[in-house]
Amino acid sequence: MKIATFNINGVKARLPRLLEWLEETRPAVACLQEIKSQDEGFPISEFEKLGYKGLWHGQKSFNGVAILADGEMPVEVQRGLEGEPEDDHSRYLEADVFGLRVACIYLPNGNPVPGPKFDYKLRWMKRLRARMAQIRSEEVPAIVTGDFNVIPHDRDVWSPPAMAADALMQPESRNAYFRLLGDGWTDAIATHNPKGGVWTYWDYQAGAWPRDHGFRIDHALLSPELADRLVACGVDKDHRGREKASDHAPVWVSLRA
Repeated sequence: MKIATFNINGVKARLPRLLEWLEETRPAVACLQEIKSQDEGFPISEFEKLGYKGLWHGQKSFNGVAILADGEMPVEVQRGLEGEPEDDHSRYLEADVFGLRVACIYLPNGNPVPGPKFDYKLRWMKRLRARMAQIRSEEVPAIVTGDFNVIPHDRDVWSPPAMAADALMQPESRNAYFRLLGDGWTDAIATHNPKGGVWTYWDYQAGAWPRDHGFRIDHALLSPELADRLVACGVDKDHRGREKASDHAPVWVSLRA
């Protein structure tokens, strides 16, 4: 079974590329971030033509997450994170599908540092950790995947000095991410690529894509019940190089049934 995540950077703007990717790779579950669409405008009919059913948590022009499943309707468990009632950002969606608990996240970027956006990022990560602890306590096979907006290690970026001042690489961001791993979650891509050098994002600016100046911020964290079923994982890098592509590439994990 293949579970994938893809920050699509606008579901309507990238729809041809997204449909192309779904047809070519056919993940059982596809988690999408930055759909940038209100709920009523999400193009679910286009995905249904391919056999996918889905849930989505939209927001006008910004953020937004969705979970698509091949031939099965995901059963919603939770949308949004508890702990900050005034937070109206659409960044978290959780569902049960194919016997798995799937959480799709779009973690705040946090720039500029210091500032209120970085403070919000750290609070959001604390709330995420609390929810992930609840999931762990249920002892279900679970995956939390999406755009974490955290570069975990220097080996996960083409040039550490180039990103040193960015919120994605601050010690506080990294420490919050490492606490998730310390709670028992497995970073699938890191496990299979211990030397690093795997990128999932290339900026549109400064020739980042042709120069391969990228970094890894899209992650798939597996619960202990699911980590033992990990067979393979990877990045569909070639999709980043296509016309009118997202600035992210899809990330996937393959699991034993």
